Amino acid sequence: MTEPYDAIIIGGGPAGMMAAIEMAGRGLHVLIAERNKLLGRKLRITGKGRCNITNNCDFDTLIQNVCQGGKFMYSSFRRFSNVDVIDFFENHGLPTVVERGGRVFPASQKAYDVAELLGNVVRALKIPVLYECRVQHFTLTEDAPSRIAGVSAIVCGKMRKIPCKSVILATGGITYPLTGSTGDGYTLAKQVGHTIVTPRPSLVALKCREKALCASLEGLSLKNVSLRLKRAGKCLYEDFGEMVFTDSGVSGPLVLSASRHVTGTEEYKMHIDLKPGLTPQQLDTRILSDFSKYEKRDFINALDDLLPKRLIEGIVQRSGIPARQKVSGVTREQRMKLVDTLKDFTVTPFEPASVDQAIVTAGGITLSEVDPKTMRSKICPNLYFAGEILDVDGYTGGFNLTVAFSTGYTAGNCAEA
Repeated sequence: MTEPYDAIIIGGGPAGMMAAIEMAGRGLHVLIAERNKLLGRKLRITGKGRCNITNNCDFDTLIQNVCQGGKFMYSSFRRFSNVDVIDFFENHGLPTVVERGGRVFPASQKAYDVAELLGNVVRALKIPVLYECRVQHFTLTEDAPSRIAGVSAIVCGKMRKIPCKSVILATGGITYPLTGSTGDGYTLAKQVGHTIVTPRPSLVALKCREKALCASLEGLSLKNVSLRLKRAGKCLYEDFGEMVFTDSGVSGPLVLSASRHVTGTEEYKMHIDLKPGLTPQQLDTRILSDFSKYEKRDFINALDDLLPKRLIEGIVQRSGIPARQKVSGVTREQRMKLVDTLKDFTVTPFEPASVDQAIVTAGGITLSEVDPKTMRSKICPNLYFAGEILDVDGYTGGFNLTVAFSTGYTAGNCAEA
């Protein structure tokens, strides 16, 4: 009989590779079972090919930006934090740079380099990898509770049974399914009794009811705006930054983070302050100055200094001021309506874009069934979890990869052989 591996890590993404690296570093004999023909396939396209590795914020901010599972992540982040992520890559020869909002990227600006570095460490530690390997189910003992004795997997089209002493599930969620994230890990977890919080897309563009308006503005990026997402008058999310219009709605960093809170069929409103740096009074003074400068122009031709050209027509329509009215004749009441329009430009998101366009998965393994200090299953004694398969997700800015690296590190250091 083949000697069992100390652990099989199912999934060769950032969490899986980190777990394997840590276990091998402890002198244990581990195997990575990877569905694709290479490691880190999804990682190679992360962040539009640049890979936002982590964020250099303080610990409290790190926790706050994990919108689901922040409390659960406390122990894991204490064990391996965003600072440790940066140190790991720097110490392995990959310089990093910090950009706006504390986002940390490889200095090369190439996600490929991040994936290759992890792969090189895996190879240097002589960790075997089974490529094109899809684990079908676990082989279980008759103990109570049952333990995993091995896995049955299809490898390059042939069925194999592989014995092991423990398993780390790091299969990811359901986003970017073409990279292999098709939800297989949920099926495996259910086999041993775990329950799943229904997976759904997060960090994804939002479709809006104002489709014609958004389509007319497609590609227009708004920088330094503030955004508030509300449902039934309650503010669900608020931040300052950048967004962009799409052919059917809105996207960009602000919107992606806000999308985490668009979960049902309720009516949502997205309130955009186009001039957050100005109070209503200051904005009115600015408008008066522009009107004085362009006093002989029609209203629609007097806003060039205030707004991007493509946005002007939509603002004019919403203000209710006739486009061809001379600015010299615009009343104070009309100006106040214009101020209100600029300070509260609203769109109505109603549905996230499809899951194959989402950056991360919300939902996953129910956290009450996992020990947060070790990532060990509370149901199956030799099963561990790492990464996106868990019901943990954060906002944009490198927080989700930090979760992946941290939970992978924790599982890799706590998994028992």
